[in-house]
Amino acid sequence: MSPASAPFDLPATGDYARDWALVDVETSGLVARRDRVLAVAVVTIGPDGEQTGEFSTLLDPGCDPGPVEVHGLTAERLRGAPAFDQVAGRIGAMLQDRVLVAHNAQFDYDFLAYEFARARRWLPVSQRLCTLALNRQVDPPTNDMKLGTLAAHYGVPQQRAHDALDDTRVLAGILRASLREAARLDLPLPLVSCPPRAESQFTPKPPKTPCAYRNPGRMAPGGPLLQGMKIAITGETTLARAELTGRAVAAGLNMMTSVSRHTSVLVTNEPTSESTKARRAATEGVPVIDEPTFLRLLADVRSGTAHEGTTTSASTTRPAKGVRTTEPESTPAPPAPVPPAPSPPVPRQRTTPDHDLTKPLTNRRVLVLGGDHTDAAAARTRVVELGGSAAVNLSTSVTDVVVLADGEKDRRMSRITALQLPVHTADWLTSPTATTPGTTPVRPKEPHVMPRGGVIDLPTSSDTPAPTPTPEWHLTVTWAPQSACEIDVVAFILDEDEQVTFDEDFIFYGAPESPAGTVRLLTGGPAEQTVALDLAALPPATRKVVVAAAVDGPATFRTVGAIQIGAAPGTSGSPLARATLDAATTERTMLLAEFYRRGPLWRLRAVGQGYDHGLATLARGYGVDIAD
Repeated sequence: MSPASAPFDLPATGDYARDWALVDVETSGLVARRDRVLAVAVVTIGPDGEQTGEFSTLLDPGCDPGPVEVHGLTAERLRGAPAFDQVAGRIGAMLQDRVLVAHNAQFDYDFLAYEFARARRWLPVSQRLCTLALNRQVDPPTNDMKLGTLAAHYGVPQQRAHDALDDTRVLAGILRASLREAARLDLPLPLVSCPPRAESQFTPKPPKTPCAYRNPGRMAPGGPLLQGMKIAITGETTLARAELTGRAVAAGLNMMTSVSRHTSVLVTNEPTSESTKARRAATEGVPVIDEPTFLRLLADVRSGTAHEGTTTSASTTRPAKGVRTTEPESTPAPPAPVPPAPSPPVPRQRTTPDHDLTKPLTNRRVLVLGGDHTDAAAARTRVVELGGSAAVNLSTSVTDVVVLADGEKDRRMSRITALQLPVHTADWLTSPTATTPGTTPVRPKEPHVMPRGGVIDLPTSSDTPAPTPTPEWHLTVTWAPQSACEIDVVAFILDEDEQVTFDEDFIFYGAPESPAGTVRLLTGGPAEQTVALDLAALPPATRKVVVAAAVDGPATFRTVGAIQIGAAPGTSGSPLARATLDAATTERTMLLAEFYRRGPLWRLRAVGQGYDHGLATLARGYGVDIAD
């Protein structure tokens, strides 16, 4: 029996002793609200690590099975298999009162949630654990976090990749080994709460198409409509609202659901209306016209300026999820533009992930404990200057620990002592020794360490005639677990005017996916969130994607401490680059990173710029307002 398949040698109580339901699904595509499950497997194991149950089946989805070259499930193989609603009861019984476990668990959970909803059932899962997120915390010395790679690292035999049952058996071995590593490091498990959910409607909604033109601003008195103008409508109309909207979109106008200082004109037949949109238009000085005037102007909409790199026909996107937005508040905008560029400017660093071997902390990962925020931030900055990487949590990759004032009181010190990690005082950072860092394993290729303001070019594909970026990137944001506050990670999809095209280009926990699914927010645990980007599928008008973090409540980043970002290609890649970012003491929001275009290339900048204001003010600077 291999160590990975042996029963748990873990405490009988606490986070590690649970009933687990390990799940793997094979699907017809990657979009849970649209695609279907083709095969499902569930393996249950008890708190002692012993297997207690197993079930697997192919499923007839009633649709095209999708990428057969990946999963091997042809329509012929699936013909005669049960539909999901015929096995939902059995699957639900195996999930009941257990923690759902999967590799990239949000993917499997979302697909199951939609399938259970189609079967008119609740998904009986209250918590999930992602073994991908768990291993990002453990941080084993592997080149990536793919299921097969981790299986090889932990000594788990794998027979048939992309076979749901075999993948689930492999997952069981990986879970056993990962939990042992987590217990060895005394890591809290990244459990995610899963409130009851069911999607009541599966009828496709009309696709939302981004406007192909830049906003030319306000309509001049008596002037024409210009393509790209942002138009809002309020009140009753003679023509159906959908028809008015359709005509306007066809003419190249950008139809909005709210009024802001960026609105070009408000259309209403009730000029004295007390609607929210009318009040906001009056406050912001937005021009107001009636429906007959709007229809007359629609007959002669003047040419606008296309977004850079676009044609006059924007690509169709998939249906949007609801965004919790409202019309902007009537209070004036902040005196300074929000958000300003980081100041002072930091020279760009277009480097490869190679390390400077002349620096004494190259390939060292240093955890700083204790000290006030200023001293801890200075110590982490010094670690980076010396070629090292500053950690925010204990993991297998940590090679050294620096203890500042009161750092010996940190709960992790007892485990650090047991692991016999080298412990240093702050003086060590003045002239650290260049000795081999103990027995801590080192990856063949360590992530590039980015300082605040550092920039790297994202690798391009060599399979195409012209340089194209690696399509999918994951920016994972982590921090030390918090008990006094929560952290929200958000993203803004921006055009060349540093504005969202429409409200749905603001990605946050209430609307975790852009209309086309090109930018998604994934939750890996209470101290980790990931922004997934499909750079190849972003419309040409998108010039930048900004990722930020906000402290929920009155706390500040003094309480939270450092934030770590790691950029990896694909869903299971090892980080290509890392940065550890410290805001100062009073900030409540923080710009973390920017993905931005430069010609055919995409670049990543580690920003690390904090602001005292909250998320609502940050979002307003990008042209969207949020409501509590």
